[in-house]
Amino acid sequence: MQFKTPAEIEAVLAPKVGGTRVLERVLKDLDLDFFAACSSMPKLRRMRSGKSVETRTTPFFLARARSRSSIRQACSIDATPAAIALCALGIVLMQSPKVAQQWERAIVLRLGRYIGMRGPGLFWILPFIDTVSSWIDQRTITTSFAAEQTLTSDTVPVNVDAVLFWMVHDAQKAALEVQDYEQAVSWAAQTALRDIIGRTDLTDLLRGREKIESELQLLIDARSNPWGITVQSVEMRDVVIPSALQDAMSREAQAAREKQARIILGQAEMEIANSFREAAKAYRDNPTALHLRAMNMLYEGLKEKGALMLVPSSAVESMGMGGLMGAAALQQQRLTETADGNKEKQ
Repeated sequence: MQFKTPAEIEAVLAPKVGGTRVLERVLKDLDLDFFAACSSMPKLRRMRSGKSVETRTTPFFLARARSRSSIRQACSIDATPAAIALCALGIVLMQSPKVAQQWERAIVLRLGRYIGMRGPGLFWILPFIDTVSSWIDQRTITTSFAAEQTLTSDTVPVNVDAVLFWMVHDAQKAALEVQDYEQAVSWAAQTALRDIIGRTDLTDLLRGREKIESELQLLIDARSNPWGITVQSVEMRDVVIPSALQDAMSREAQAAREKQARIILGQAEMEIANSFREAAKAYRDNPTALHLRAMNMLYEGLKEKGALMLVPSSAVESMGMGGLMGAAALQQQRLTETADGNKEKQ
């Protein structure tokens, strides 16, 4: 049997160990688990069986209780600092491993001095001595930038939107040579775009986009190369001009097209006149060819139903076309009568 509460111990042992005061001294230094473990001792069995217990039993319990209590206190005093030290060491060691992605490079400083790049993958640093100052992304990055209300060389305000494609080719320079390389690239692109627009007129800006994009790429690349950054390409997305200027340019373009159409028509008339001049020279030396040409023209004209042709009398007399004209008129009359008869039958 084991004792579970101080009341059970007091009820059984107080009459046998010399009173309640002595039992309180025992219970003060003795915990229940230890007393329960000691319940199998012969003297304790004798106490439970009702036999008398000598006074020397009390010092025995006191000695055992004090020795066990002192051992536990010593263990608790020794174990607590060790546990704290182990926890602190674990927290410190947790800060040592670092992982960099495939596209990342870590800039490591030891006591503020650059010692190298780490990554990709797992790497280790010395806690509180080494620090990772920055993580550099070496993938292609896109940055949109714009120039608003910027004057061209012919004093026209325009808004230009563009996209910049760039990447970091030297992570060390990007981390050590400039404070914020992404912001620096954005500002460099905006200022370069304003410079290009300021020395370009509106016509070249609208028509020569490829040339402007190449110049802009070279200018931004020259500014960002000291930072370990290279520019892959620059693309202009949109050029916005004032609405009033758009209307004026539309009218100008329409007038230019009309002018070009009139020029083309005049050139065609000149070419036709030259052709007629060459034909007249050919017909002058060959009257038969002229006669055949006249007959062909009459035939083509009289093929159409109800066609009316005006032929100069001089042409009829010179080419002997009187009989031909009469035959043609007679044929035309027959065709008309035949068509009218078919309609009446229907």
